[in-house]
Amino acid sequence: MKSLGLSKVTVAVSLGLLVSACGSDSSDPAPQTGQFSLGVSDNPADANVVNIAFKQVVLKNSDGAISFNVDVDETGLQHVDLLSVQGSAIETLVSGQEVPVGEYQMCIYMQNNEVESTDSSYVLSQATFDPDTQEWVGGVVEGLTTNSNGSCGGEGAEEEDTGRLFFNKSFTIAAGNNAFVAEFNLTKGLQGPKGNKDYWTLKPTAVQLVNTADVGAISGMISPQTMTDCETAAAGSEFAEAVYLYPESTTLEQMADFREGEYAEGEVAPIASARVNPVLDDNGQVQGYQYEFGFVSAATYSLGYTCLAQNDDPEDTNVSEPDDGSAVFFLNAAEIDVSVEDGATTERNFPMGYSPQG
Repeated sequence: MKSLGLSKVTVAVSLGLLVSACGSDSSDPAPQTGQFSLGVSDNPADANVVNIAFKQVVLKNSDGAISFNVDVDETGLQHVDLLSVQGSAIETLVSGQEVPVGEYQMCIYMQNNEVESTDSSYVLSQATFDPDTQEWVGGVVEGLTTNSNGSCGGEGAEEEDTGRLFFNKSFTIAAGNNAFVAEFNLTKGLQGPKGNKDYWTLKPTAVQLVNTADVGAISGMISPQTMTDCETAAAGSEFAEAVYLYPESTTLEQMADFREGEYAEGEVAPIASARVNPVLDDNGQVQGYQYEFGFVSAATYSLGYTCLAQNDDPEDTNVSEPDDGSAVFFLNAAEIDVSVEDGATTERNFPMGYSPQG
């Protein structure tokens, strides 16, 4: 079995800011403080490495803007492979900075790159994973850019090679702990080279900010029979297993792909997707296959499983019987009524009664 797709990983890139209230004098109570943290997570795409070279983070409100550099060495950049930091792992961008409490918007700046270079933002695809070295071998390196730019409240990286990820929705930094996740939906927003372009593009609209106080998680194992059934139905030789998240009561027949176009009556758009990753023992042998959604709002959902995630082009409509020559895509198994609670992880296997051994 050859797996080409990516998974939903929980890349937690933490932005830790010490938050304090302003405008106190000797007669005022001691200012309240809080901790603001930002994580980053991503969803599937057809690549092995999605490396973002972060440059700067800016918070803005009606009073102005506050800028934080995220560089860790002389390059002025901090590289984060969105596919290498999974689950609850955290990589810090900014930590221990005091800012006033209040309402904010946020911009994250990255270095755009249109050439074959690992010194900047890039995507690695068509590589082979070496279980002995735990590294990707070979493959094709191509640049990665985002087509948004500009300042954030008058602040922001000024260089021509700078891209901007802008969060329009305001959020509150309050006294106490504040933790957010900037979640990258790569299935929806990471586009491979097309036309005369030989670099990848990250759509700024593919990122949303999630308050971790209002979310839980979903994880589970995929049975061998579930995987075999899908691969047999697909009748192909290349597979990318993933689990798609849908609103409550969505049936298998209603589950659709990611796309920019309109959905037909009865079709339901996915909310997110998560890679199915192999679970290895101490000897590097595969014990099973697991998926995880790390940041899911408390609610009830449906889940769909596919072995053809690599065929889900976010710019096209992908169906099980295409008449335009496009690749086949379908969901082959579903789990309904999956409830998520704040701060808890819901376990749901495919199928629900599947009990992994070992």
